[in-house]
Amino acid sequence: MALYYIGMIIAVTFSAIGSGIGAGLAAQAAVGGWKKCFQQSKAAPFILSAFAGAPLTQIIYGFLLSGFIQGSDAAQANPAFALMTGIVSGAVIGLSAVFQGKVAAASCDSLAETGKGTANYFIVIGIVETVALFTLIFSLLVLNR
Repeated sequence: MALYYIGMIIAVTFSAIGSGIGAGLAAQAAVGGWKKCFQQSKAAPFILSAFAGAPLTQIIYGFLLSGFIQGSDAAQANPAFALMTGIVSGAVIGLSAVFQGKVAAASCDSLAETGKGTANYFIVIGIVETVALFTLIFSLLVLNR
């Protein structure tokens, strides 16, 4: 039964690690973007804060995944299944956050330099987010079979 609980914990942990890394990468780029703006005496776009925070949503997905594992009869009956679901799905959600942070970092740099393209940047950040959402949905479907 311990594997069951470890699977739940890993789902949240891997998602949170990815979110932390992704947000850290994006936040560093936001600070660098603001520095560029200040050096050029341009207004520093506050929207870079939203780019920096984008990867944090994957923590929520990890928490939801943990709850889905907890509520799954299949996971309770087979603790190894719960463990593997937590590891694999949590890792994918976490990696999505890391790459979302990289895209957000590039978006920060570009917006700070050009002042253009905000909607385009949010679209591609959202595309990377979709990987985490699909992983959460597919995991829910597998857990409820």
